[in-house]
Amino acid sequence: MNYYLIIATILFLYMTVWFIISLWKKRNDVADIAWGLGFVIISWLSFFIASEYSWRAILVNIIVMIWGLRLAVHIYRRNSKKQEDYRYLDWRNKWGKWFLIRSYLQVYLLQGFFLLIIISSVIFINKNSASIINIFDIIGCLVWLMGFLFEVVGDWQLAKFIKDPNNRGRIMQTGLWKYTRHPNYFGEVVQWWGIFIIALSLPMGIITIISPITITILILFVSGIPLLEKKMINNPEFKEYARKTSIFIPWPSKYKYYK
Repeated sequence: MNYYLIIATILFLYMTVWFIISLWKKRNDVADIAWGLGFVIISWLSFFIASEYSWRAILVNIIVMIWGLRLAVHIYRRNSKKQEDYRYLDWRNKWGKWFLIRSYLQVYLLQGFFLLIIISSVIFINKNSASIINIFDIIGCLVWLMGFLFEVVGDWQLAKFIKDPNNRGRIMQTGLWKYTRHPNYFGEVVQWWGIFIIALSLPMGIITIISPITITILILFVSGIPLLEKKMINNPEFKEYARKTSIFIPWPSKYKYYK
């Protein structure tokens, strides 16, 4: 069977299993846990199926594993003692009698489709990694590391802020959040651009640009930032914060000092 068809079939089965788990748990936000773990599983499966075993491929699979496992654990801890995420609750109410089929198609299979596109750069590296380590690998790793630190530190700062009961209903505006309204999303996007740079080490690596472009579009215009900001739009503090703070790329505030 074709290399890419095998990977796509495994991913289809993987997302189907998580859909069944969502029915058992009666909450669709387990899809967010499936997201990070899916990258880990598919990256290593494609690595072993390809049978190339180059140092570049090993490096890329390790950094994807670090990112994916951290994200899955972070989301599990964040959601474990709470009700279903507001996005999925809203869809549950809106979809009514079509809830099951729309959940399977629009949450799990669609997510699996995007996962496959985004991880295509890793799959390409696993399949075509004969050349030696070069400058693109070094630059790509440094870019990835910057993105990873942004995501990890941003998530940690926000979790610490939310944990303080004095901050209930308030908007995080310190640390990395002073320079961008979404440092964690910025970090996630940067990581995939870093992996794309690593893919440029290989002949025809430029074709994997579909990977970082897809995650960038999803986060900026579809399921990331738009949904989150829609939730906060009626908060007066958020309106002022949004007026003076970059939405995505870290940038100094429009005001010299914060009150």
